[in-house]
Amino acid sequence: MTDAVTHPHAQTTYQVRFDWGRPGAVRIGAGADIVVWVDVLGGSDDGAPTALFAELAQAEFVEGGLTDAAIVAARVLDLQVQLGRRVFVAVVASGDPERPADDGAEPAGLRFSVEDLLGAGAVIDALAAVGLDFCSPEAAASCAAFTGLRGAVAHLATASAGARELVAAGVATADIRRAATVDPNAELRMLRPYPA
Repeated sequence: MTDAVTHPHAQTTYQVRFDWGRPGAVRIGAGADIVVWVDVLGGSDDGAPTALFAELAQAEFVEGGLTDAAIVAARVLDLQVQLGRRVFVAVVASGDPERPADDGAEPAGLRFSVEDLLGAGAVIDALAAVGLDFCSPEAAASCAAFTGLRGAVAHLATASAGARELVAAGVATADIRRAATVDPNAELRMLRPYPA
């Protein structure tokens, strides 16, 4: 049987990896130095990053996405300098939990989220801009989605199914648009620093 580290879906031969949700984080997080959790519109991760701390004890955790991709890339580069070696990055799009009709039960699975795909692509593109471009095919495809649609990202994020759900729940469209706009003054959203 293939273990998690050598399994093809672990993407361990690549410096920059990409997958979806908690299961994806576990798959690509083995051996990663930093996990970037992408939840562009927020609230869809059900505490997944902190729930992963024990399973991926060797990794730093940050949140990233469309607004702060550049600051995340700068942090990854700083960590690489700090460690004095190549760092391995797991970029994880949270996706949206697929809830049963009664909405009270555990999520039944994970639903695709266009805004998280584009947010992950923005982070991967920013990593490439600072020289970390040895990407898995999965990471390269997410990056290509972002770069190919860069001019329409704010519209796509506000028109997505996830955004429509938020608007129906009373969230202002302007707040959703802010989550999909690059912020040159963004601060790093550190969830857990690199373990000493």
